[in-house]
Amino acid sequence: MKSTGKIAIIGTGNIGKSIANGLIESGEFTSENIILTRRKIHLLDSMKAQGFRVSGDNNEAVRQAEIIIIAVEPHQTDTVLKQISADLDPQKHILISVVTGVEIRQIAAILGNKISIIRAMPNTAIAVRESMTSLASNGATKESIDRAKAIFDTVGKTLVINEENMTAATALGACGIAFFLRSIRAASQGGIEIGFHSEDALMIASQTAKGAASLLLVSGNHPEQEIDKVTTPKGCTIAGLNRMEHEGFSSAMIKGITVSANIAAGLYVKDKD
Repeated sequence: MKSTGKIAIIGTGNIGKSIANGLIESGEFTSENIILTRRKIHLLDSMKAQGFRVSGDNNEAVRQAEIIIIAVEPHQTDTVLKQISADLDPQKHILISVVTGVEIRQIAAILGNKISIIRAMPNTAIAVRESMTSLASNGATKESIDRAKAIFDTVGKTLVINEENMTAATALGACGIAFFLRSIRAASQGGIEIGFHSEDALMIASQTAKGAASLLLVSGNHPEQEIDKVTTPKGCTIAGLNRMEHEGFSSAMIKGITVSANIAAGLYVKDKD
């Protein structure tokens, strides 16, 4: 049965569009029950053509919805929250923020403690219902958390974490989608060098990466358990793995994640007024 509750996505850029498309793809939501807003409304023409309701009026979108997803840039957050504050009804609304680096206490400082606030960190794979979404709350009702989880469960896997780990979740899950995409790109480039056409190399690399992830998610095994199954004495797999490690593969990935976490922690700057 499709959800009849209306959702407003405030600030529908790339992640907002991905969320909207993923919700529709899940079959649990209809486009006419999802309201999308942004300042440059013409950039939502393609979404409007798909049946989504689009608007340049954040306040009207809030008044018409029950679930409010804030998906603006960090530096826009305070302005948008102040703008919609008067229209938020604690008896009606749940606010979900997917804004990088903005803590629940910082949102509550603007809105007060009158409304349930959930912090969510999905990634762009939400558009194909394969997101890894982390959720956190401070004092939100169980019903609010369950509703937020139910939304994101339709578009991938969801994990409820302590908010203190949300910056880490941003680096590993949200930024991480780009890291894994870059590793797939690198693998496909290697495939081209050893003889494949680019489209074939990319397909093989992509499916192999998907298979590797599926092995872990289905079996629950540690990666090294699966690696041991394909490494043999003096074999080609261990030779390749060892060369990658000599070149700093694991170290580069770890350093990339830690750098992203440090940057994510400082993205939000509170309004001075």
